Amino acid sequence: MKQKESLEMPVCECRHDHKELIASLKEQAPDDGTLLRLAELFKIFGDSTRIRILYSLLGHEMCVCDIAGLLGMSQSSISHQLRILKQSCLVKFRREGKQVFYSLADEHVMTILSQGFDHVTE
Repeated sequence: MKQKESLEMPVCECRHDHKELIASLKEQAPDDGTLLRLAELFKIFGDSTRIRILYSLLGHEMCVCDIAGLLGMSQSSISHQLRILKQSCLVKFRREGKQVFYSLADEHVMTILSQGFDHVTE
């Protein structure tokens, strides 16, 4: 029979004093606002449609209709996701007459995508 898991915090049985390490780590830790923004960024990457859009923009720019055609989705759906990506500073756009072209905002976005892809394909 399995034992019930205890809801109590485990007691550290080591005989070392880690107060200095803990104090140092607390001092180096980012503030809660920064960690919250990081969590929000990862939520944006948590949607497969947005990942597909970002991946389609790796290395070149595209208009909404081309992205929609590539992904087999409606332009309305793509526009909605692009709006979220733009608000999160992950994509940028430029106008050429009435046409709007989207691309990745910067090298950081490329790095996040590339390293994430490397991680899941190892």
